[in-house]
Amino acid sequence: MTLPASLLDILHTTFGEAACSTHEAERIAYAYDNSRRNALPDAVVFAREHVQVETLVRSCRKHRVPVVARGRGTNTTGATVPVEGGVVVSFERMNRILRIDPDNRFAVVEPGALNGDLQRALAPHGFFWPPDPTSSPWCSIGGNLACNSAGPRTVKYGSPRENTLGLRAVAGTGESFRCGTYTSKGATGYDLTRLLIGSEGTLALITEATLKLTPKPSALRTLRATYRDVSSAAHAVARIMAQPVTPCALEFIDDVALRLAHDHAGGDVPLAGAMLMIEVDGELQTLPAAVDAVSRAAQGEGLKELRVAQTTEEAQALWSARKALSPAQRTISPNKINEDVVVPVSQLPELVNGIRELSRKHNVLIVTFGHAGNGNLHVNLLPRDEAERERAHACLAEVFALVIALQGTLSGEHGIGLVKREFMPLALEPATLQLMRNVKAAFDPDGILNPGKLLP
Repeated sequence: MTLPASLLDILHTTFGEAACSTHEAERIAYAYDNSRRNALPDAVVFAREHVQVETLVRSCRKHRVPVVARGRGTNTTGATVPVEGGVVVSFERMNRILRIDPDNRFAVVEPGALNGDLQRALAPHGFFWPPDPTSSPWCSIGGNLACNSAGPRTVKYGSPRENTLGLRAVAGTGESFRCGTYTSKGATGYDLTRLLIGSEGTLALITEATLKLTPKPSALRTLRATYRDVSSAAHAVARIMAQPVTPCALEFIDDVALRLAHDHAGGDVPLAGAMLMIEVDGELQTLPAAVDAVSRAAQGEGLKELRVAQTTEEAQALWSARKALSPAQRTISPNKINEDVVVPVSQLPELVNGIRELSRKHNVLIVTFGHAGNGNLHVNLLPRDEAERERAHACLAEVFALVIALQGTLSGEHGIGLVKREFMPLALEPATLQLMRNVKAAFDPDGILNPGKLLP
C-alpha cells in the first residue's frame, strides 16, 4: 500500500522528521518479530505522547490505513508483524515510569518501559511487579500487557491481568478512554482493563498502565528435583499443587531438554528422565516449614535426587539447565516452533505422555519444558530440514487437538497473533468467536488495529 500524501504530512507534523520514517532500512527493522515472520510496513513512527497516538489513529482511520502497535518485538506469534502494511507505531521511546506509590501499592508507567527497568526502580521501595517473562530485561510493559505475558511467578502471583489496576488507551475509533481504578477493589461497570490485556493491540493502543505492586518477600529458597521419567515428574507437579504451600516458581524440564542443555552447558546440568525447578518464597521464620511441605510433596515414585540450595551461588547453579535451554535449541534448529499450551495441572501427565507419543509418530524432535505449576508447558518442535518442517506442522495440529481434549487451551502467555490464529476454532465455539468479533467491531469498527491477528 502507498500511504496518501495527506496522511504522510500529518505523520511528519505529529511525530517530527526524526520520529517518522518511510526509509526502507527502518521499515525492514520493524517488519518482523521473534516469530521470524515478516511483512514490510509503509511507515514507522515513534510515539512519545498520548496525544500523538490519538492523532495517529484518527488519521489512519480516516484513510483506512492499518496501525500496528509494537513494543520490543520479543513475541513469538507474529503479533506485531504488519501483514497488511500500514503504519507501525513503536512505543520504545514512550518509556517513562511516571509514578511509584508504595502507600497505595501501585506504579504508573508508559507502555515502552522495560519490565527489567521497572523491577529495578521498585526494588528500593521493597516492591516488585510479579509478571517476569524470560525476556524481562528487554521486553516492554506494553508488550507484556498486549499478550498477557507472565513467566514463572504466575503460579503464585498471577498474570498481568491480575496485576494491573487500570489503563489509558486509544480505541480504533480514535477516541481516548480510561478504564480501571487506582484501588485494589472496584465494581463499577464492565472490566475493560482485563479485556484489553491479552487483546494483542486489536482493540485499542495502550498509552499508560497503572500496575498493582506486591511487597518483595524477604527470603527465597531454590530446590531441584530429578526424576526417573517425565511421568513421575508430572505426577509430582500435581502433588505439589495439591498441598497448601504455593511455590513462586515450579518449572518442568523433560529428558530431551536436559540432554540438550547438558551438551551445551556441561556438567552442571544433570541427566535424568525429567527435572523440576522449584522456588519457595516468604518470611524467614515461616520459610523452613514451607520448604519442608513442598519437599515432601516432591518426593514419591520415581524421585532420584532432591537438592535445596543454601546460597545464591548454589541457586544460580541449580538454574543452569533452564538457562541453557534456549541457546541449546537454536544450535539444533534455527527454525524451532515454540508453542506454549496449557492444561489443568492434573492433566499434565497425560499431556507430557501424549506429546512423547506424537514426537515418535511424526519422527520430530520435541523439547518440553515450562511453567508446570500453571499447567503451562512450552512445546518446542525442532525440525532440522524441509521434510522435518512439514512433519512438524502436521504434528503441531495434533498437539493442539490433544491439549483441547485435555480441557486445555492454545496459549498461556505467548498469545495467538498470526501463528495460532487458524487454530482458534479448535479452542472456542462459534458463538464465542462471534461475540469476540462484535467486541472488536465496537472498539475498532473499521478494523484498522493490527488486522489479520488473533481472530480467525
